Amino acid sequence: MIWVVVVLALALVAWLLVLRSRLLVVTVHGVSMEPTYHSGDRLLVRKAKLRRVRAGQVVVVQIDGAAPSDPTGGRLVKRAVAVPGDPVPPQIPVPGPRVPVDSLLVLGDNPQRSNDSRRLGYLRADALIGIVVRPIGQR
Repeated sequence: MIWVVVVLALALVAWLLVLRSRLLVVTVHGVSMEPTYHSGDRLLVRKAKLRRVRAGQVVVVQIDGAAPSDPTGGRLVKRAVAVPGDPVPPQIPVPGPRVPVDSLLVLGDNPQRSNDSRRLGYLRADALIGIVVRPIGQR
């Protein structure tokens, strides 16, 4: 009987380790995703590769060149508006009529107050951290 408890405990620990390697919590900073998410909202994010992203999903990306004082650490929460092979939305000034195979275009839900692909252009596949699963509360 004790061995059943030990096996179940080990399975639970293994499962938690796998989840931890695939999930993270990100805090929203700023107003770029209002009204969907507000500054201070905490989001559960599933780490993912670009091939798993669909237009319309909210994603977390890492941009280069964030200032050391930036509370986001260069992590941005944005909505994927075009994935590889999709037509480029007219409001985004990037070269080419379709999104390249290794790129992504993102926009904030609050376009007047968002640092997104209208300024940053294409984001590389390796900039993608993951896909937002759901909000988990406010900080």
